[in-house]
Amino acid sequence: QVQLVESGGGLVQAGESLKLSCAASGDTITIINMGWYRQAPGEQRELVAVLISGGTINYGNSVKGRFTVSRDTENTWSLQMNSLKPEDTAVYFCYARARVWTYWGQGTQVTVSS
Repeated sequence: QVQLVESGGGLVQAGESLKLSCAASGDTITIINMGWYRQAPGEQRELVAVLISGGTINYGNSVKGRFTVSRDTENTWSLQMNSLKPEDTAVYFCYARARVWTYWGQGTQVTVSS
């Protein structure tokens, strides 16, 4: 089992920046991919950014050029969000995929006011 804990959400104004962090614990050696998803009210959960084993990074189309995902230590990764827009308002979930299981954090709210 892997446990994920996010931190760093909050309320910002459009154009500002925010950084989210995720800390993994437990059986972290099994993690293959890691990253972030988000879910706005009434919407499906969508990809924000994922680090894939081997070094590939996938970004959601709506955040390309504004968000950057990075692995900070063996068991922590972060999401730097710049030029935030009101449509970025959502609950952001830390994500980790192992061979069999997919793990999610509890989510952290990001609200961008216009």
